[in-house]
Amino acid sequence: MKEFGGKVIFLDRDDINTDEIIPAKYLNEEAKSNLKPYLLEDLKLEGFSAAKLKGMGVVVTRANFGCGSSREHAPWALEANGINVVIAESFARIFRQNMFNCGMLACALSKADIDALFAEFSNRETSLSVDIAGQSLVFTSEGKTKKFAFTLEGFERNLVEAGGWVDYAAARY
Repeated sequence: MKEFGGKVIFLDRDDINTDEIIPAKYLNEEAKSNLKPYLLEDLKLEGFSAAKLKGMGVVVTRANFGCGSSREHAPWALEANGINVVIAESFARIFRQNMFNCGMLACALSKADIDALFAEFSNRETSLSVDIAGQSLVFTSEGKTKKFAFTLEGFERNLVEAGGWVDYAAARY
């Protein structure tokens, strides 16, 4: 199973769509690694630059992350950059499933929990530890720690534990 967690980047906006995650002009790339330099290239967010993604493992954002066109390239671009956890108030259904298909985590937390994360951690260097078995997220920054529960059941859990759909299918069929 993959290791989940790492340094956290906060993207304070609803409705970040798949065209902003990875612009359509790069969808002809055949290797996931070729998507790496283009992640969030078109994201319009005050104070954000793609250079801030270096070394990040986790995105915390607002509602409806991954809306727009249904393309697996969006999670691939995140994965190519070492990001394997996205935490949001909600996700577009197909994007969320594509995350699990890639063996990545799409964790939904309540609006109140997301608001608390932004209020307490967004202006600090923050790290996240993920406990899949215990279904918990532990945020740490400057000696401050906050723990949240998340739900990962059934097939989604199987996909994450297997490392994604391809590995899951290879082990069973």
